[in-house]
Amino acid sequence: MIKELLPTDPISIFNLLKSYALSPTNILKANELFRQIPRPTLSHWNIMIRGWSQTNQPIEAIRNYNLMYSQALFGNNLTYPFLLKACARISNVSCTTVHARVLKLGFDSDLFVSNALIHGYAGFCELGFARKVFDEMSERDLVSWNSLICGYGRCRRYSEVLVVFEEMRMADVKGDAVTMVKVVLACTVLGEWGVVDAMIEYIEENKVEVDVYLGNTLIDMYGRRSMVDLARRVFDRMRDRNMVSWNAMIMGYGKAGNLVAARKLFDDMPHRDVISWTSMISSYSQAGQFGKAVRLFQEMMVTKVKPDEITVASVLSACAHIGALDVGEAVHEYIRKYDVNADIYVGNALIDMYCKCGAVEKGLSVFEEMGKRDSVSWTSVIAGLAVNGSADSALNLFSLMLREGVRPTHGTFVGVLLACAHAGVVDKGLEYFESMERVYGLTPEMKHYGCVVDLLSRSGNLGRAYEFIKRMPMDPDVVVWRILLSASQVHGNLHLAEIATKKLLETDPSNSGNYILSSNTYAGSNRWEDVIKMRRLMEESNVHKPSASSSVEINDSDSSQDTRFVEVP
Repeated sequence: MIKELLPTDPISIFNLLKSYALSPTNILKANELFRQIPRPTLSHWNIMIRGWSQTNQPIEAIRNYNLMYSQALFGNNLTYPFLLKACARISNVSCTTVHARVLKLGFDSDLFVSNALIHGYAGFCELGFARKVFDEMSERDLVSWNSLICGYGRCRRYSEVLVVFEEMRMADVKGDAVTMVKVVLACTVLGEWGVVDAMIEYIEENKVEVDVYLGNTLIDMYGRRSMVDLARRVFDRMRDRNMVSWNAMIMGYGKAGNLVAARKLFDDMPHRDVISWTSMISSYSQAGQFGKAVRLFQEMMVTKVKPDEITVASVLSACAHIGALDVGEAVHEYIRKYDVNADIYVGNALIDMYCKCGAVEKGLSVFEEMGKRDSVSWTSVIAGLAVNGSADSALNLFSLMLREGVRPTHGTFVGVLLACAHAGVVDKGLEYFESMERVYGLTPEMKHYGCVVDLLSRSGNLGRAYEFIKRMPMDPDVVVWRILLSASQVHGNLHLAEIATKKLLETDPSNSGNYILSSNTYAGSNRWEDVIKMRRLMEESNVHKPSASSSVEINDSDSSQDTRFVEVP
């Protein structure tokens, strides 16, 4: 049919070529037809350049242009917008050569060509060139402004997004949904909540249509601010929603701690992807509802949705908190079997889970198998070894960490000081503590001072521990005083026990543990009158001793540690 039409019906040939070229799935048919045209005109070349620019082979648009140019067809104002679009999609092709040719041929005054130049330069974050083209335009439309605003947004120059938008308002150009997506996003990243509230008024006053993309951006913005009622109002008003809309709303509820509403929305979703499941699991985990996080992960496995690295890191964190070693091990096996991307965060989560569940050797194995480690990896293993009775190994690992040039963090030194306390190496522990600020520029925090008090107290150096407390640059918290009181009871130092008790009753008078610990100290020294006095003081202060309790695993309970795991076949 094509061969019959070629010599007699050029209009039909062009229309057929156009229909093929503008359908990415038929671009090869267009190319075959094009090659049968004896003398292609500029219109034929333009339609092929346009067609290739929209496919996953934009380089072919440039090849067609070069071939056309070699035949003394230099293009027109319809050629260069699509040529520039193709350039913007190829990482190693700059727009500067095309720009020079546009200037030479005099097409720089064309609105569509100039808009394409801005878009092309912005795609490579060559924003100086993009701005120069914009400033030199004699005529601009909304696409011109949006191209520049989108360029700044794409290149994370969020302050400039707001500057250009203000210029746009001064020029009395009304923004649309595309504009407002970038402006609201810029405000969100910058934390410019006053500005973004003004943008909401702008959207309402100018009746900007809230499409699915702007709606999702507004939901995300409100969710980050825990303004879930306003986010829900946007969600409910949206005529069209996609998966992102539902997920953003679930994450907003999760961040605000409204897990009932988050779960209802999750259950009402027409379809769920891995982000939906992960958002809900993470919300449970962050709210301390670790049993629910684990059970929801098990439900996810039943639906055969493959978890990603964020999902498994979240569920491993939940396993660590409730001691669900068997589930954690099953997750680890799943990661190996189904090739889940075990990035550094997953590795760290596995180490933390194994160490907190007492399987420190398995945590150490994960650490040794990791191709890449960060300070969190080292810290997790050091702390895990320290609290699981392998203080010497923890200190040896810390020495290796320093030899490998990994810079320790505040968390690392907590693990190191704990190890020193368990190993009884007082001088070494004090040396590490002093090196924090002197060598690594880390200002010790309350938890580090508490570790040193524990280090001194465990070794019986109660006097030194008390002197150390008095020299602290901040007021000691209740944990520090409780460490001293507990050690004073063990070593029978009533004088320091009474000092610590007085401080605890001043700072934490409603904690029954302080009264009981002090009372036990007096009882250990047979000072029964003081025991009675302390018990009476506890009653007068209306402090109640908590009832004894134990936990059991019960299905469908918030505290459940149900560790069944369903494997995807």
